[in-house]
Amino acid sequence: MAKDEKAAEEAPKKRSKKKLIIMVAAVVVLLGGGAGGYFMFFTGPSTPPPPKPGKVVPLDAITVNLADGHFLKLKLALQATSTAVADPDGSQALDIAISEFSNRPLAELASNAARDKAKASLREKINKAYKDEVMDLYFTEFVMQ
Repeated sequence: MAKDEKAAEEAPKKRSKKKLIIMVAAVVVLLGGGAGGYFMFFTGPSTPPPPKPGKVVPLDAITVNLADGHFLKLKLALQATSTAVADPDGSQALDIAISEFSNRPLAELASNAARDKAKASLREKINKAYKDEVMDLYFTEFVMQ
């Protein structure tokens, strides 16, 4: 009988070692997956830093025909990035501005909110045209008649 009791005591110990090994392996896998997830989500590809401002390039004033015989005198300045090789040529920006504002009704540009909306649209088109050379634009003169 002593042998049976001894065998009965050893059997649970073997199972508990298997359970312990399985639990340790599961914890190791979970920790490894957690660390991998951490690196994937928190140290993955980051967004590039915003460009640093460079030189501000003032452009010549232009007069644009609005609807109903009104006019807009517009003067722009382009904010170049610090990585721009040379001062951006403003002719393309002025052409885009003429296309953006020509034949618009005076009422569309009369309020500050309307000017801000038009400026945002113009900025988007100019940024696309100049790629990484221009980061912003400024209205230095905006006179409607």
